[in-house]
Amino acid sequence: RSLSSVQGAVILFDAAQGVQAQSLSVHDKATAMGVKLIPSLTKIDLENAKPLDVSLSIADLFGFDPDQVLQTSARSRIGMKALLDAVCGQVKSPEGIPDDDGVTLRAKVIDSWFEIQRGVVCLLQVLSGKISEGDRISVLTPPAISLERNNSSDTNLSFGNKESFSVQDLGLVLPHRLRTKVLNRGQMGYAIIGMRDPRQARPGSYLVLNNDLPKVSNMMLPVTDGRAFGVSTSSVLYASVHPLEGDGFDELCAAVERLALNDTGIEINRTAGSGNAEGGPFLGPGLRVGFQGLLHVEVFRQRLKDEFGLEAIVTPPKVPYTIKYLSSNKSSPRPTDAPREVIVEDLSQWPDSGERFVVQEPMVNVRVMAPMECAGNVMELIKRKRGTSMETKSIDENTWLFTSCMPWGEVVTDFHDELKNTTAGYGSFDTSEAEPMQADLVKVEIMLNGDVVEPLGFICHRDDAQRQGRTVCQKLQEVLPRQQFVIVVQAKAGAKIIASERIRAYRKDVLTKAGKTVGGGDITRKKKLLEKQKQGKKRQQSSGKVSLSQEAFNSVITRT
Repeated sequence: RSLSSVQGAVILFDAAQGVQAQSLSVHDKATAMGVKLIPSLTKIDLENAKPLDVSLSIADLFGFDPDQVLQTSARSRIGMKALLDAVCGQVKSPEGIPDDDGVTLRAKVIDSWFEIQRGVVCLLQVLSGKISEGDRISVLTPPAISLERNNSSDTNLSFGNKESFSVQDLGLVLPHRLRTKVLNRGQMGYAIIGMRDPRQARPGSYLVLNNDLPKVSNMMLPVTDGRAFGVSTSSVLYASVHPLEGDGFDELCAAVERLALNDTGIEINRTAGSGNAEGGPFLGPGLRVGFQGLLHVEVFRQRLKDEFGLEAIVTPPKVPYTIKYLSSNKSSPRPTDAPREVIVEDLSQWPDSGERFVVQEPMVNVRVMAPMECAGNVMELIKRKRGTSMETKSIDENTWLFTSCMPWGEVVTDFHDELKNTTAGYGSFDTSEAEPMQADLVKVEIMLNGDVVEPLGFICHRDDAQRQGRTVCQKLQEVLPRQQFVIVVQAKAGAKIIASERIRAYRKDVLTKAGKTVGGGDITRKKKLLEKQKQGKKRQQSSGKVSLSQEAFNSVITRT
């Protein structure tokens, strides 16, 4: 989003750690968008900095001239003037729109966020005309934005809302705000226009004057479709969010709605209720939320805790799978007019074991950068995560680059944590979308005392289902609290139980009362008391409730 709105950018490299995997991803996206990149080393004043070695690695990997790599240090104020001079000398001025008449306003929304006292603040780029305080404006949504969000087939411009707005505050970001009351063509700045929801002006939308609305059909509005550059704005992960306490659902909904004001990347859907498979009797009602990645999930959980004091339970993230049904027989429960290809984002929609179908698994291209001495461990990790087409390349004498195509479901579980453990914290990776591939996958359900807990279920390769199911059962045995009754934890794939563990119940010594043995030497009296206790435990097992904590769901995430 940022790269699509600028003509140039400074790409920073750590002089101590060298090239990271994220640098490759940013370089590829910027190059595809035609953005001028200025290479620069930072932290050159550290004792373990290797500016010469890193500069040569940058030249070999990205094709930059090593003599043109700027050396800077923000802490010691080294190279600041040379960096700013390079920006002024190498980055071109913004290009105008061909039909610019110097009067018609077209301001592109780069970003928007919510502030409690001022409402929505928009970051704008003025492409033509000028915008001033007091102007009455409307919001136009290009088709690329509406298509990504609504999957609409309409290719015409649409109004983001029915109302017009008055520009209240306008200025530059330096990074503090400097009120200028007007922004001219080519400038970028902030605008406060009286909005209450950032979703009214999504990034990529345009602000135009109300007086220019009749000319909208003839306007040229450049549309930057992030999907053309491998940048997706749709959710790639889905998880359910439930309150820790049963009566806290309304409070959770209010908190998540407040978070959505500052995080337009999440998609929120409310589940039907306690009978919904998404929550069931174990978790009750909740929210189904779409995220941009695994880090997005962690940030969401932490913000709920820090800003609202809510301890919410977030189920393991699920990735969308494409199910293609094969020709079924007459005994199949699936209707004949049902679609042959569906996208499953919720495991409760996974086909029954009696259906004939194939699964298209989402794949990603993974690039890992790690120290050379960890090469064997990294390759073993990629192989264990079902990586294919693995290639290696030496970046310098200490760092290797590993590329592979991996299932997205394997990456979002614990690939990041395992990579950090494998490389002693020095490894890094980035991902890019790849073509889906057909795979032999199976749904593994987790049962507690015979009841299926849908949020604990997961999808894995059929050959690895038993091992992962056993791992989850063993971890649940450790994290679930003991009750007054026995808890049986089972993993089921299809109609077959593939793993089982038992959590022993608390047991009271019914043969001792007031320090004395009940029944004396009468064995029949003792057996009667023990049998009575056994029957009571069995009744509790059928009606008792097992409480689930966040640690229980984390055991599914870290199952591999």
